[in-house]
Amino acid sequence: MLTPDDLDPGRLFAGFEKLSGLLIAVSGGPDSLALTRLAWRWRDAGAGVALHIATVDHGLRPDSRAEAEQVGRWARGLGLDHAILPWRGERPRTGVQEKARAARYALLFDHARAIGAEAVATAHHADDQWETILIRLARGSGISGLSGMARDQMFAGGRLVRPLLGLPKQALIDFCRREGQDFFDDPANSNPLFARARWRALGPALQGLGLTADRLTTFAGRARKAEEAIEAAARGFLAGAATLEPDVYDLRQNEGAPLAVFERFLALALARVAGAPPARLERLEALAKNLQMARQNGEILRATLGGCAARLDARGLLTLRREKARRRGLSVASASITGDFGGPLPD
Repeated sequence: MLTPDDLDPGRLFAGFEKLSGLLIAVSGGPDSLALTRLAWRWRDAGAGVALHIATVDHGLRPDSRAEAEQVGRWARGLGLDHAILPWRGERPRTGVQEKARAARYALLFDHARAIGAEAVATAHHADDQWETILIRLARGSGISGLSGMARDQMFAGGRLVRPLLGLPKQALIDFCRREGQDFFDDPANSNPLFARARWRALGPALQGLGLTADRLTTFAGRARKAEEAIEAAARGFLAGAATLEPDVYDLRQNEGAPLAVFERFLALALARVAGAPPARLERLEALAKNLQMARQNGEILRATLGGCAARLDARGLLTLRREKARRRGLSVASASITGDFGGPLPD
């Protein structure tokens, strides 16, 4: 049962008071409009953070431009500036939702940088978290993915915050109605062509079996604690294995490290060279396993992954270098289970 304190803007936005500016992504649905009104109250209560509103127009529906313009009128009614960010270029024939999601965050992060906003805020809520964890579980995600979406997270494009992550969707709908705030319903939310909509349709049955939002939130919190422990151990591994030469690591300094820690160390080390960890968890797992086996047998191993070329010599020194574009690929065996390492951008 929610209490008035659950919708207290000061509690929801706690920790974000020192942001130079906050760009709120608003689609016109009840979630993002509730976020807008709560942020507006938070600012006017003394937070002092500059608020900006943006709507990404994917151009995938005939009404999308008109809806974006209406969001602008609602925003200006609160005294907030609003920008429409159109997705330009040819539309993909397959994987539309995935490509639209990538385009949406690219446009939002680019706009945030242009206007001097330190973070982008989205209206992800507890129901979204429930769906995200189940989808990642079905994909065979690693512990990082199963920890769910974080309230405050850094991505390659910028900082993303989710102040409403602990609130159910119905609470946001009820809030908009109490405020007299109209909103749009996106037909894609119930379109069975999309995986998230199919999971949403299974919600009542799964929750009846005990897979409730509260329980999965508890699970995600416990997974995040395990994730933090692995991350801390991997960073210790990274520091202990570092040599005077950049991107050369002495694996003899961490003999017997758990495989999960070694995998995370490898992801961190690869990210230093390529700028981001490998996108496919199973390929990272395959490379980590092969490196450990080669190390145990005193063998030389060469492999490529995530834009990096790796070489392990017989002494146990691992050298990582940026791979030439024409040689991009993977030269170690990989499993068939897809997982998320570090978590993809959310819907």
